Amino acid sequence: MAFSALFSANITSLSSSKLVNSLSLFPPHLPSSYHHNPSRRYLPLPASSISSASFPPFIDVEYLESEFSGRGVTFTGFGQSYVARMAVENGSVATVMLPSGIITSYKPKMWHGGTEEVLHTFVSKGDDGGAFILGGVSLALACESEGGGFLWSPTTWTLSDVRGSPRDSIEVEIISRDSKSTVEVKYSIILREDVLSSKITVSSSSSALLQLIGSFLSHLTVSTPDATYAIGLEGSDFINRPPLLSEFSIIPPELRQRKETGSSQFQVPSLKGLSPASDGKMNNYRGGELEEEMEGEERYDYKHLTEKMSRIYRSAPRNFTIIDRGRRNSVVVGRNGFEELYIYSPGSSYEWYGKYAYVCVGQSAVLKPIILGPAAVWTGEQQLHNPNL
Repeated sequence: MAFSALFSANITSLSSSKLVNSLSLFPPHLPSSYHHNPSRRYLPLPASSISSASFPPFIDVEYLESEFSGRGVTFTGFGQSYVARMAVENGSVATVMLPSGIITSYKPKMWHGGTEEVLHTFVSKGDDGGAFILGGVSLALACESEGGGFLWSPTTWTLSDVRGSPRDSIEVEIISRDSKSTVEVKYSIILREDVLSSKITVSSSSSALLQLIGSFLSHLTVSTPDATYAIGLEGSDFINRPPLLSEFSIIPPELRQRKETGSSQFQVPSLKGLSPASDGKMNNYRGGELEEEMEGEERYDYKHLTEKMSRIYRSAPRNFTIIDRGRRNSVVVGRNGFEELYIYSPGSSYEWYGKYAYVCVGQSAVLKPIILGPAAVWTGEQQLHNPNL
């Protein structure tokens, strides 16, 4: 099963562009009307039914507003999806789309008094007239049985609870279970004045060992990779790998073409290919081509991200910094539970401030999957810290 098949986010157009823009779900250059249909499991609703506020029975936005009022979260329905908007008193905001679980926006309070978007998102039109939400922060996680067979991947999330208050911190907890309820994943999105945390807790009631493979994939917006540096990775050993892709990934044209044509030079990593048992050659992406596997040790404390790169660091510090001199800001990326750090840069051969002006970072378990024992619990977390207050 391809890693890209773990997620699907299909959307068709809506007429409520004013409402979408007010939520700041996407940067201004993106299409302002959409309808989100996660996993394509439900029939799309016509725009007329959306504009008349006719929501499917399983989404009761008025109930959610009433149940969680005063906790710093507002809800807005979009067809068969809805958005939870989190806002703390200092002005920092974040938005989460459900049931897909993708974080589409994080705007922390900045040194100049306003807020600034940290995440990079894009809406791409599909061949069927719909579109796809790409980028942001998403979780790509696969659960395998002890023998290596694919069991389940969380793709559809249910709101479980909202805790906290806008004075301190807000936590939106969502949950997903496999069909037999042997694996449960709780996903907490926590917004504080200067930090956005993504935390997962995986619980198994199975009597067998489970293997967890995957990553948080976070697209951080930058002016251009030419002005962007990763700080604090000197001395960390790494191995070059093909980009870790899900259907939320923003893919440059040359990689998209290879993906669609099934070229033997580039393949979306499969679950089997992500495991340590894969002994074939691994490749690095450079200049639209792929080169043979290369392992090494990071030589630079200020790693310039102007060139195309895709690699997993196996001994990186728990916290490092992405600094963008073009936007005059930075993000401190932290992790707990995950041992690996993934960094992908499309390089600086694209338009500044455009579709490919981003750096993707991930807290991952790819080279060394996480082994979950019988009736065991594991927790992993990523933090995006804003040091620019």
